[in-house]
Amino acid sequence: MNTSAVAKMLGVSPSTIQRWVKQANLQMERTELGHYQFSEESIEILKNIQEQLNNGVLLQDLKIKGNKPRKAKVTAAPSDLMYEKLMERINNLENKLGGKADDIVSYQILHHRREIEDLQNEVGRLSDIIESLQQAAVQKETVVEKESKMAIIPSTPFRKFKKRNILSSFFGF
Repeated sequence: MNTSAVAKMLGVSPSTIQRWVKQANLQMERTELGHYQFSEESIEILKNIQEQLNNGVLLQDLKIKGNKPRKAKVTAAPSDLMYEKLMERINNLENKLGGKADDIVSYQILHHRREIEDLQNEVGRLSDIIESLQQAAVQKETVVEKESKMAIIPSTPFRKFKKRNILSSFFGF
């Protein structure tokens, strides 16, 4: 029987049946989906639990008849062959991990080298620009000096104007 059928038979809720199974530490069979599967013997144990609870016994003080003790499974110690296979796999994984780390470091070094080369090229380009600007400044300075010397020495001498009579200037005499 399933949990809900046993709950209807005993007149309690399915969650109460589940709680009794857990609190009493009962060994119940389960289906493939993990649901409890109750036998006649387990139904009798649940009826006994219900009677004790109705008589005022606390859930933790219940005395369960026919309760089978749980048996623990003891696993065998791993054999040397399994241990060696496991150690071999661990060593292979460590080697792969070391290889990956080396690949990553190599990639980073190459990337940094490229960045350094780019920066060196940029510094060279900026040096060329500074040098050409300095040459242009020197040339401009020489041109300014020549113009200032030319301004001091006049190219044509000044002519003195004669005073003319106003009438002669009008008629052109």
